[in-house]
Amino acid sequence: MAAQQLVKDNVTILHTIGGDDTNTTAADLSNYLRKHNYLLNVVGLPKTIDNDVYPITQTLGAYTAAEQGAIFFENIVNENTTSNRQLIIHEIMGRHCGWLTVATALKYRERLKKIQFIEELKIFKEKWDIHSILIPEQNINIIEECNRLKKVMDKYDCVNVFLSEGAGVDTIIAEAEKSGEKILRDAFGHVRLDELNPGKWFANKFGKELNANKILVQKSGYFARSAKSNKEDLDLIFKVADFATESALRKQNGVVGWDEENNNKLSCIDFSRIKGGKPFDISQKWYIEMINQIHSI
Repeated sequence: MAAQQLVKDNVTILHTIGGDDTNTTAADLSNYLRKHNYLLNVVGLPKTIDNDVYPITQTLGAYTAAEQGAIFFENIVNENTTSNRQLIIHEIMGRHCGWLTVATALKYRERLKKIQFIEELKIFKEKWDIHSILIPEQNINIIEECNRLKKVMDKYDCVNVFLSEGAGVDTIIAEAEKSGEKILRDAFGHVRLDELNPGKWFANKFGKELNANKILVQKSGYFARSAKSNKEDLDLIFKVADFATESALRKQNGVVGWDEENNNKLSCIDFSRIKGGKPFDISQKWYIEMINQIHSI
């Protein structure tokens, strides 16, 4: 039906805006029409807050989502004053990739530095800091993490966790299937994470082990991805959009972005090289330093 409508409307250039699924589906549409003697030029713009598209360095929207997620948690974390032994889990989008979670954590901790705390009134910066970051790329030893976080809870009366929605999913699925639960999937075959509910699973595990008296699971996903673009993203958008237009006029097909496999050069990358699920690189120095600082609390 989509192919028929494009032919009927004499569309010869199609710009797609989305992640790997959106762009590769558009490529399939172009190939289908080519086989039926109709030339449709498709140039995609990589828009996903997960920042998980091979081989693109930075996808559109991710910078804004990280900043907005930090603002979201900056408000939510104040709930730690409303009860004792409180566990707050900030669940952040990222099915396969932890980039958004760690970028949000970095932005939040940068904002935290600008806040003045009054230790004489037992208002400690450490109580507002992040105490754990859980992402798909990092193995999670629940027992060790609980033992470490219990010390934080005992000392500061709260624990703040930044959780990527894809963290520990294999373990959660295995546990659910063992108990006879049906795992629901979306149209692309992805596990429906809203039904799987990783935030609730970790809340149950941590809450029991940490003797938490109050547990909050707060998801910033829709808040973060619905925000207007910040300056960093606007700069990317204008550069990518201009290059996409130029690429289409040159009759190129592909997705426009900074190519990690070509010296981060802005390019129209062939659809055959576009793939989702790119993991966050946990060997980066800034990430290791942040984790070490958090684990020293």
